[in-house]
Amino acid sequence: MLQIDLWKRITIWGLVALGLLLALPNGFYSRVERHNDAVAAITAIEAGEKSQSEYALSAAELDDDAGLWPSFLPSRLVNLGLDLRGGAHLLAEVQTAEVYNTRVQAMWPEIRDLLREERATVGTIRLQPASDDTLRVRIGNADQAARAAELVRGLARPVVSLSGAGASDIDVTVQGTDIVVTLSDAEKIATDERTMQQSLEIIRRRIDEVGTREPTIQRQGSDRILIQVPGIGSAAELIDIIGVTAQLTFNPVVGSTTDPDARAGVGNVVLPSVDEPGRYYIIEKSPVVSGDDLVDAQPSFDQNGRPAVNFRFDTTGARKFGNYTADNIGSPFAIVLDNEVISAPVIQSHIPGGSGIITGNFSVEESTKLAVLLRAGALPTGLEFLEQRTIGPELGADSIEAGKIACIVAFVGVLLLMMVSYGTFGVFANLALIANVVLIFGLLSTVGATLTLPGIAGIVLTIGMAVDANVLVFERIREEMKSAKGAARAIELGYEKALSAIVDANITTFITAVILYMVGSGPVRGFAITLGLGIITSVFTAIFVTRLLVVLWFERKRPKEVLAGRGLKMVPETTNWDFFRRWRVTIGASCLLLLVAAGSFATQGLNFGIDFRGGTTIRTQSVTPVDIASYRGAIDALDLGDVTITEVFDPTFDEDQNVAMVRIQAQDGEEAVSNDMIVAVESALQDVAPEIQFVSVESVGPKVSGELIQTALLAVVLAIAAVLFYIWLRFEWQFAVGAVVALVHDVLLTIGVFAVLQIRFDLTIIAALLTIVGYSLNDTVVVFDRVRENLRKYKTKPLQDVLNLSINETLSRTVMTSVTTLLALIALFVLGGDVIRGFVFAMIWGIVVGTYSSVFVASTVLAKLGVKRDWSKPDSGAAGTQFGDIDA
Repeated sequence: MLQIDLWKRITIWGLVALGLLLALPNGFYSRVERHNDAVAAITAIEAGEKSQSEYALSAAELDDDAGLWPSFLPSRLVNLGLDLRGGAHLLAEVQTAEVYNTRVQAMWPEIRDLLREERATVGTIRLQPASDDTLRVRIGNADQAARAAELVRGLARPVVSLSGAGASDIDVTVQGTDIVVTLSDAEKIATDERTMQQSLEIIRRRIDEVGTREPTIQRQGSDRILIQVPGIGSAAELIDIIGVTAQLTFNPVVGSTTDPDARAGVGNVVLPSVDEPGRYYIIEKSPVVSGDDLVDAQPSFDQNGRPAVNFRFDTTGARKFGNYTADNIGSPFAIVLDNEVISAPVIQSHIPGGSGIITGNFSVEESTKLAVLLRAGALPTGLEFLEQRTIGPELGADSIEAGKIACIVAFVGVLLLMMVSYGTFGVFANLALIANVVLIFGLLSTVGATLTLPGIAGIVLTIGMAVDANVLVFERIREEMKSAKGAARAIELGYEKALSAIVDANITTFITAVILYMVGSGPVRGFAITLGLGIITSVFTAIFVTRLLVVLWFERKRPKEVLAGRGLKMVPETTNWDFFRRWRVTIGASCLLLLVAAGSFATQGLNFGIDFRGGTTIRTQSVTPVDIASYRGAIDALDLGDVTITEVFDPTFDEDQNVAMVRIQAQDGEEAVSNDMIVAVESALQDVAPEIQFVSVESVGPKVSGELIQTALLAVVLAIAAVLFYIWLRFEWQFAVGAVVALVHDVLLTIGVFAVLQIRFDLTIIAALLTIVGYSLNDTVVVFDRVRENLRKYKTKPLQDVLNLSINETLSRTVMTSVTTLLALIALFVLGGDVIRGFVFAMIWGIVVGTYSSVFVASTVLAKLGVKRDWSKPDSGAAGTQFGDIDA
């Protein structure tokens, strides 16, 4: 009997209501965002973490903003990615090896003082030139080298880490009369970990000092940090905030010179003066006090009214600073910031208390920025920027608007199509689809996910694919109405028999979403999240919400038959087409297209974007028409190698926006992105077009681009392998081979069309390829599920006839799902803007070839390989017979 228990009904409606409640704040985005900012500010002020003066709003204004949204309602929002909000993205590599040198060189004063106490026995003590991570000390008495080494070993400390428990932090060896000190392997590993943790914390502090909203600061791999800051002007501005090491030291001065190549002597270094151009100071490498001992730094003015920075040391730093100044009255000492001497005052008297002032040729802005950097702390080492992207707020606003329009058009189109195709049941599917979108946004808000432009594409794709499960059920109900006893039984059997196909089809797509998330990054990962959550909500709404709506309607109406009327007919109600009659033609056409794709790939190759090739892409917008010749002339003078300049014609833009794309190849010999090169290009373009605006800048170093190629290949291979394994488990190896052949066919043809048309091939296309893998499998699995069912049902019918029957029975669903998905994607292609047009084109093409391959390629391979009849039961006699012949 068709019925759903009361507790299940309450649970279903409760989950939908909860999803609506969680998604609700996104409908009032700006208001809730102001509320959240105000609440966070009030909390920080009350906790004493910040003062009221640090905020632009007054206390009353903060209270007003906090009241914009009821406190009893959820207030978590879907985070908007950089491509929707605008901002800066950096991928920085932490130069951990530089820390080894700093650590080892810092041991010299301690080792020197220790051995001086034994000078009577060890003889003279001299520091010798050595590699960066080695300290080499030569003693005068070779017979005492072993004793000297033992004394130095006494300075060793235990490694502070779980993996290095019991190990010492230094290795000390004897080479003739030289004592050689290096960090131990265990200490290097522990140092790397501490350096990464310290870098993460200091970068986070520096960005928090600026007061940006919802920054993303994450560790990637062993030595990289991903930094994304919405709302900031440019990546260059972000680099200015976090890229400066801000290593402040106070060093003894040995002398000064005007020769930058002057001989410094062992243990010393020559550094330029900031205040005195052309003047260089010879200072001792080992500092008296470092910025690590600072506890505060504030912008101020000196006695002459010039901008300066007041500082204060902790107890240890104050003692060291006081002792040094007491012992060196009349001697100069250098204040060094990032290998430049800010000033070199002469010590006039003992300076107790640990406070002082840094003066220099500062502006007010520079002194404020220096104070911020010193308060946040010094980075333990330098950063190398491998990737940087800037998205202007105007481009982000355009992307949001284009995404909204595309979603609305796709949504309305799918709703109308379902209504004219399935009538009342189509209305139920539409209500479930609305619930589906609400649940997606509720889940995205709950997990704190970031919505990107490809993420919007994932939602649009979900809208198109969400009806698939309903179509499977409705088509199955139609079939059961012809044989079942009554409408109630037909509905019950429809859901029961469609469940297997729904689960198998969506699990295969979910596998690709998981792999995308695991190996992807940035927008690709955002797409994977929305796709994966969309699959979960689609299955829930189709199996539970739609069914509950149908049951409620049936209990009131008690109809004699359902889905009897036929609305829009995309294929005849009953088909009996022979899909293998011209199998040589269909397979031959696929082989021909694959040959064309291979030929184009071999001769032209792919038009790789900067993700895979490395380089810089600058998107410009100007009031005057784009003059490509003048743009090129300005950039050619910089001698940057291959430069491509194209004007973008986009129907979603106003005619007077004058958008151009400037693509510059990665510079030879550089593994990272040169910010100076980007600044030089922008300056050159501003010379020929003063009103030009740079709405986005994307740069990827060759090192990262090579890694992305490997990661992309790995993602595709993993997706295909995972799906092969799943289908093998659920069906049989012949089914898995047929599905994978169809997958490879779809992927190669999609790559081929990009080679033929020379459409830019970037990282988002890999996301599209994996989506195609999921969609193609979705289609193929539905057919194979019906084949498996019919093999059990028609035990003596030839395999070719079973395959034909299964394809005909599922053809209406195949066409309906393809049309609804294509409808959504075409809306996104036309209205979504040129930023993701290549990505959407790949999915459109992939759906077309995926539908074709599931009908003609996968089934033909399965027919050729043959399967065991009634293979769900133990083999016996004829049950093991193989059928693999196709009629000529």
